[in-house]
Amino acid sequence: MDLYEHQARGLFQEHGIPVPRAEVTDSPQEAREIARRLGGRVVVKAQVKTGGRGKAGGVRLAADPPAAELTARQILGMDIKGHTVGKVMLAQPVDIEAEFYVSYVLDRAAGRFLAIASAEGGMDIEEMAASRPEAVARLHIDPVEGVTSAKAGEIADAAGLPAQTVDVLVRLWQVLVREDAVLVEVNPLVRTRQGRILALDGKVTLDDNARFRQARWGDESVAHDDPLEAAAAAKGLNYVKLDGEVGIIGNGAGLVMSTLDVVAGCGARPANFLDIGGGASARIMADGLSVILSDPAVKSVFVNVFGGITACDAVADGIVQALDAVELTKPLVVRLDGNNAARGRAILDGRAHPLVQQATTMDGAARRAAQLANTS
Repeated sequence: MDLYEHQARGLFQEHGIPVPRAEVTDSPQEAREIARRLGGRVVVKAQVKTGGRGKAGGVRLAADPPAAELTARQILGMDIKGHTVGKVMLAQPVDIEAEFYVSYVLDRAAGRFLAIASAEGGMDIEEMAASRPEAVARLHIDPVEGVTSAKAGEIADAAGLPAQTVDVLVRLWQVLVREDAVLVEVNPLVRTRQGRILALDGKVTLDDNARFRQARWGDESVAHDDPLEAAAAAKGLNYVKLDGEVGIIGNGAGLVMSTLDVVAGCGARPANFLDIGGGASARIMADGLSVILSDPAVKSVFVNVFGGITACDAVADGIVQALDAVELTKPLVVRLDGNNAARGRAILDGRAHPLVQQATTMDGAARRAAQLANTS
C-alpha cells in the first residue's frame, strides 16, 4: 500500500520528524486561500504515486496566492507517467543549505531491513548508486535490535550525514515499525541555512499483510492509481512501476534493488520492482510475468534468483509452467544461482523456449537484458 506524499509527511509529523507547513486541496480556488495562510509564496506539488514529478512539471514555485491558484489549476488533471493528478499539496518554501537521502527498506532475502543513506540527496538514488556507489551507504538492521541512537549514529557516520540527522533516523525507524511499513524514504532530507533538519519529501509503503492493524488507511486512501500496480496488488505481488524498459523479477528486496542498479549500469532503465520473496511457484511466476508483459514500455525481462530455501530447480519448474500459462512476447533472460542452480538451468534448457536465454552471472544477465531492450 503506497501512500501519497502528504500522507507520508503526516506520519512523519506524528512521529516528531520536522516537516514544512503544508496543506492539500483539489481546488484551485482553495489553493489561493492556502497560499495566503502559508505566507503567500509556496511550492505547489502534484500528489501522485510516482517519481519524476519535477521533470514533468508537477512541482512548481508560486510567488503569491494568485499565482498559487493558477499553478494549481495547471497541475490538477495533469498526466504524470500515467497518473492523473487529483490533488496538490502547497508547502512553505525552505532555504536549503544541504540535501541528504535516507531510507529503510525490507530485505526479504537477508531477513532484515536495509538502511540506505547518502550525503547527496535530491537526486535519483539508483542512478547515483550506479555511477558513484561509494556515495551510498548500506547497512542491515537487526529487526530485534532496531535503530537505536547508537545505530543511527553508525548509519550517519557511514553516509557522511551530520549529527543532527541521528534523531530523524531513529524516528523514521519508529515510523516503519509502528505503521507496519516495508519502505520509509525521505529524499531530500535537508538542512536549512538556519540549521534545521526537515523532511521535504517522503515515500511510505505499508505492508498489505498488516492492513487489519492499520484500519485508518481505507481502500480509497491507499488505492493504486497506476493500473499495473493495481493489477499486481490484486494478485498479491510486491510490485512497483518504474519508468524503464527492462522488466525485473527477483527474490528478496535487497537482490531486486541490486538488480535495478546493475541494469541501470548497463545502459538500460528498470521498468519495475517485483520481489517474489521466498516463493517462486508457477502461479507467482505466471502472475508476475503477466503484469510485467502488460507494460507496453517493457522490451525485455530479467529474472534474477538466488536459490536458498526455495531451490533453483523449483524456480525453474515455476518458470516452465508459467510459460505454458502466459504467452511470452518479450525476450526473457534468466540468471539462477545458489541451491540446485545447475539442475534449474538444465530444466530451462530442456524447455528450450526460443525467447528464453540464460546467463550464469548477474552482470552478464543484466548486460544481455539491457542489450535486448535497447535493440528491440
